[in-house]
Amino acid sequence: MNSTSTNSKTLFFKGNSCMAAGDDDGAESCFREALRLSPDFAEAYANLAFLLAKKGVPEEAERCYGRSIALNASCPQTYLNFGAFLAKQKRFEEADAAYSLAIMLNPQSPAAWSNRGVLYACMKREKEAEEFYRMALNLDNGYSEARFNLSYILLRQGRFEEGWYCLEARNWYGVQKGHLECPRWQGEVLTGKSLLIVIEKGHGDMIHFCRYAAVLKAQGVSQITLICHPALKTLFATLEGVDTVISYDEKVRVLGWDYWTPPLSIPYYCKTRIDSIPATLPYLKALPEQIAKWEPMLPGDGIRVGLVWKGNPKFENDADRSIPGLSLLAPLWAVANVHFISLQKGAGEDEAEHPPAGLSLIHLGSRIKDFADAAAIVASLDLVICVDTAVAHLTGALGKPCWVLLPGYMTDWRWLTGRNDSPWYPGVMRLFRQREVGNWTAVIAEVGVALERFMQEQRLKRPPLSSDRGTIS
Repeated sequence: MNSTSTNSKTLFFKGNSCMAAGDDDGAESCFREALRLSPDFAEAYANLAFLLAKKGVPEEAERCYGRSIALNASCPQTYLNFGAFLAKQKRFEEADAAYSLAIMLNPQSPAAWSNRGVLYACMKREKEAEEFYRMALNLDNGYSEARFNLSYILLRQGRFEEGWYCLEARNWYGVQKGHLECPRWQGEVLTGKSLLIVIEKGHGDMIHFCRYAAVLKAQGVSQITLICHPALKTLFATLEGVDTVISYDEKVRVLGWDYWTPPLSIPYYCKTRIDSIPATLPYLKALPEQIAKWEPMLPGDGIRVGLVWKGNPKFENDADRSIPGLSLLAPLWAVANVHFISLQKGAGEDEAEHPPAGLSLIHLGSRIKDFADAAAIVASLDLVICVDTAVAHLTGALGKPCWVLLPGYMTDWRWLTGRNDSPWYPGVMRLFRQREVGNWTAVIAEVGVALERFMQEQRLKRPPLSSDRGTIS
């Protein structure tokens, strides 16, 4: 082995170490230098491609994948990574071909079968996706990624018994486990016990699952403490069943509870099924003083409709769940006597402050400080129309009418399959689904028709304004 080859391999392994430590820039430098020394180093090309894809340089990433495969066509991991790269770009047939090659080279790889399952789930071929996940689990029953991926299909189909079990394979709440000295609750009798519900995932997830505090209190828990995002603390003080609410940026003691639990595990141990979802609404309330603060900023006549058309751009499926621009909602303005109020925070705020010509919009989003503010505004609205964000869960939890516009690609499991309502928010939530991936125009046209009908119904419900009819003297 010559010195050049030795040096390039040393750089390659150093790059792998950098990548494992989260130093992507350092890893990229190592791989590029390794390739300068050894231009035929297939593995270095493959790892550089992986980094470039992560960095958002797809053209160069694809060239590197192609070069790696040309140099070594027998490495299953390269095909596995290349398949994931292609799937992210919705190049499904090419991705399937890459996964097929990975499986052909290593049919005993649970990762290859699981990744292929993800691909087929994205293509809405859920029967085949489930088969691939189960194949991965047959090869390695402890392969948590496949079990977690399977949970999304099962939950989306309403197969809650196995779905909640498979969801327990997730590992994103592990940080709490390392900091708490009490045991995790796993279905033990809670009568007379104290319980800590920790923070898990985003604002919407916490709003969705905080309802279980009341369920657990009814099971006899003596004290429930809930850790949440700072923006939820004031709102969650209205939550039935919770004794103490703590923001995650406050100091949290490690002792003092009998058990702790992540919120998304509670349905599993409570044996929640489609027909036993705890869905008493509202389970959150707007504070009267907050309502009084926001009411003067809202129009005094007509129908008040809140709008949210974008989510957090950091969310993995945000490009599909968010509407590209406010102008796509223009058909809604054709409905007379409707006042639109923007609740948009973060992405989309600039557009809300300067809406397209002809779109009258009251923008309150920039003034909203937390979810207690948002709840007070929503409480004074007649309807909220939004994409799949935390505002949907907030509106539903408040028991207010909410229309959720859902993408056709990677629709979240909690909205189930083929329904236009939600058993999580019965009687108040209506779902409008893309029938063609990426086609918001048809969805918004459907919403426009529904809004016209809603307006007519509201007009019938509201009595006409009274007027004095004195005689002329």
